[in-house]
Amino acid sequence: MTAAPVPHDTAEAQRVVAALSAAFSAKVVGQEHLRESLLVGLLTGGHVLLESVPGLAKTTAARVIAESIDGRFRRIQCTPDLLPSDIIGLQIYDASRASFVTQLGPVHANVVLLDEINRSSAKTQSAMLEAMEERQTTIAGTVYPIDDPFLVIATQNPVDQEGTYALSEAQTDRFLIKEIVRYPSPEEEVEVLIRRDTGLYDRGHRTRPVATLEDIRHVQRVAAEVHLSRDLMLYASRLVGVTRDAEKYLPSHVARVVEYGASPRATIALCTAARALALLSGRTHVLPGDIADLAHRVLQHRLILNFEAASTGVTPGRVIDAALGAVRVP
Repeated sequence: MTAAPVPHDTAEAQRVVAALSAAFSAKVVGQEHLRESLLVGLLTGGHVLLESVPGLAKTTAARVIAESIDGRFRRIQCTPDLLPSDIIGLQIYDASRASFVTQLGPVHANVVLLDEINRSSAKTQSAMLEAMEERQTTIAGTVYPIDDPFLVIATQNPVDQEGTYALSEAQTDRFLIKEIVRYPSPEEEVEVLIRRDTGLYDRGHRTRPVATLEDIRHVQRVAAEVHLSRDLMLYASRLVGVTRDAEKYLPSHVARVVEYGASPRATIALCTAARALALLSGRTHVLPGDIADLAHRVLQHRLILNFEAASTGVTPGRVIDAALGAVRVP
């Protein structure tokens, strides 16, 4: 495969990426897929949906990313009574000035953690759509841009579903990646205890910044220039296309549970994320393995399965595995 000429500033971008990875691993034990997904989201300007039970370092991971780039971090605990104005901001009356003053909400930050997003109402969830997609909020008819870089990390608990509101397809489609966070191994769990005893997780222990916001904007530009051949673009498009025409390409017991496949936005997300993953891997060109590695994370929240899927045990992961097996690797 012939790669495009290496940009003169690629080496600096790779240095920044390596420093961010090291800062993450210094505080979060294991969770390599989580590290990849969060950094891919940061480098592409995308957003990440995390699914796991409580206590698997999701908040710690989000905070480390924000502190390592010297960015503003805000955590929003989602509850059923959370209002859209609690997220985007509102106007309050200032008696001393006899006028209304705009108070921007916590979404105006570089890294925003929406904890248990599925506990907020559909109205509040929809308030995030403009911020995530347009990177701006509108308060009393005035538009307020959100600073760049901007990364939304939303979490949801797959176990405790009482009092929750399922995310709509429009909302989940706004997330570049969905990462399912797994339990650590016994060895990793012991390492967490050792680091805890050293005070690494004390409240006053902040991660030292290893990059600036301007560094991240620079790396984002470099990531967008990573070479992606037309053959690999076609490979990504065919992978996504299989999910739309499942009856033609997939085994019948898998195809019949696919209600709706992924949209062209999934193809764009897969190619964009693959460029960032290649840069994280120290390359200036995308390999087929980058696309295959990201397929589950990019597609699993974009597939809509019917009721039969639950009874037959067919998951989005099985559909994606079948799609990967059905498309020839270039």
